[in-house]
Amino acid sequence: MTAIPPAPPNTRSHPYRGLSVQEVDVALTPDAIEEHLLGREVYRRTEYLALRHRGQVCLVEVRKADTAPLFSPVVALRVLSGPEDTAWVEDPDVDVGNATALARVAVPGALTTVVLGRFEHVNFIHRPEPVRVRVTEVVPPTPAKLYAQAEQCVAFDEDLPPVELVLDAVRVEEVAAAHPSSHYLLPCRGSGADLGDAPVAYLDTRPAERADWLLIGCERSVQFHEHFYGDAPPRADLCPRRRPAPDDRTPTLTKCCLLERGLETTDRTAVVPWGANLDEVREGLRKLLL
Repeated sequence: MTAIPPAPPNTRSHPYRGLSVQEVDVALTPDAIEEHLLGREVYRRTEYLALRHRGQVCLVEVRKADTAPLFSPVVALRVLSGPEDTAWVEDPDVDVGNATALARVAVPGALTTVVLGRFEHVNFIHRPEPVRVRVTEVVPPTPAKLYAQAEQCVAFDEDLPPVELVLDAVRVEEVAAAHPSSHYLLPCRGSGADLGDAPVAYLDTRPAERADWLLIGCERSVQFHEHFYGDAPPRADLCPRRRPAPDDRTPTLTKCCLLERGLETTDRTAVVPWGANLDEVREGLRKLLL
């Protein structure tokens, strides 16, 4: 029927103005759709049509003769999903410009879900396959800040594919349990970790006297300790960047306090500063996924 190649997973209209929803009086069969659409004028920005007929819906990708005129005839098309494989969802809370939001309401078993969402705008997601991103962060505090920031970025960025964030928590209590000590030193009081009956001091308060403690912290904490007390204490490393990651090719977003501004990336890891802002976190996700 057409030379248009099959659509890959996570296909959507981006921007969503590329989708046109049309009520039609023809059966939603491949032959009837081809007869109805070939040679028919569509808006120059239209790339997809959601055709509705008697409560059913299908999704069609089209090619036009030209994109310069305001309207141009359809010269090729592909039915991406017929009525048996296409679902229609109405949810006024969904931002249809956001792929993750679309994937969250996709109907299980449907090839395509067309969503009437916020502001009565419409978009679709075809063959949703959210991309897993590991977020490695220290807890407490809870919720994990970097994970919460990543959630914010995923919720508003319209360029990212659908994302499934997975928290990989470096838990202070678990690190302490693996390194028993009669006295602990934590980087800051803000962690709120419960280490049981052992005394806990906090490096950011600069205790007046050097004690026989075990530092649960990173390289920057060691540098502070050397400045305050003139030596490097025994240490259990807490740095999320240095945490071994499974060899599963999952992209990882993490942080490091030795990085004071900006971003460092490899093919599957993005490292932001300990005090990263949303712009840095967003850029990290984009480097990993786009």
